[in-house]
Amino acid sequence: MRRLTVAVERFPIAGAFTISRGSRTEAVVVTARIADDAVGAAGWGECVPYPRYGESIEGVAAAIEAQADAIAAGLTRVELMERMKAGAARNALDCALLDFEAKALGRPAWKIAGLSQPTPATTAYTLSLGTPESMEEAARKAAARPLLKVKLGGEGDPARIAAVRRGAPDSRLIVDANEAWRAETIEANLDACLAAGVGLIEQPLPAGEDALLGQIARPIPICADESLHDRAGLAQLAGRYDAINIKLDKTGGLTEAVMLAHAARARGLALMVGCMVGTSLAMAPAMLLASFADYVDLDGPLLLARDRAPGLLFEGSTIHPPEPALWG
Repeated sequence: MRRLTVAVERFPIAGAFTISRGSRTEAVVVTARIADDAVGAAGWGECVPYPRYGESIEGVAAAIEAQADAIAAGLTRVELMERMKAGAARNALDCALLDFEAKALGRPAWKIAGLSQPTPATTAYTLSLGTPESMEEAARKAAARPLLKVKLGGEGDPARIAAVRRGAPDSRLIVDANEAWRAETIEANLDACLAAGVGLIEQPLPAGEDALLGQIARPIPICADESLHDRAGLAQLAGRYDAINIKLDKTGGLTEAVMLAHAARARGLALMVGCMVGTSLAMAPAMLLASFADYVDLDGPLLLARDRAPGLLFEGSTIHPPEPALWG
């Protein structure tokens, strides 16, 4: 019989991770592990509860534990999607079920998910929000990385993005405002990003207040993050966004994420595969989507002072697919 165990783990962040909504010095993750001694297999998955979406560590752990009887009875990933709403708790269980299936069948997870074999990819590296001076210094230290993701915060963003460009003159830049821009500042911020050669802007306006994006010129592609969780929200993006950020903690697992990727491509949207700040276990399933993506942003382990072992192999900004000892 399959057994479910749930754990809460804490991993220190190297320094601090700061966005427009605040700063953190540790990543708190919840893991789900499914094991069956009869078949000699175990699988696991990791999620990062996010207060912005009404999630807490305790609530997500409890939501996962509530599925113990269903897991023991043989719950499938398709049935899981019907039982639980999209979000972090379902993500941990979906990924654990897929890993368990891969181990039990002796088949790689990418084959079970109907995907192509993952290959190494270039991930963005995130620069936290700070003063223009501190961000320029951080950019200078990261200037050898080919793709930087710059966290912005509203007032003063033109100076921040100009400073980052000075610090990293040759890197490709994407920016993430985390909903911090407003109608009265968006055009000036767009102009500053255009002058700095930014290639993509992520979630400039608050979710639910982004209709303006369909009424102004978008000289740089705009990517939805907080405004999109799963396929149910795709239609609302029409005319406002040019790309979407797929995060497994939003979609509620890889199963929905794959379907979302196909549906978004059919609508002509570019794709980013992104992450919360988690360990290699959270990045591993997302790596199966890298071949879909125009942008890969799976740098969570690079932001930690300590990753779990075994973890993913990073060579600079190149992230390698997971080995079965980790996941899949």
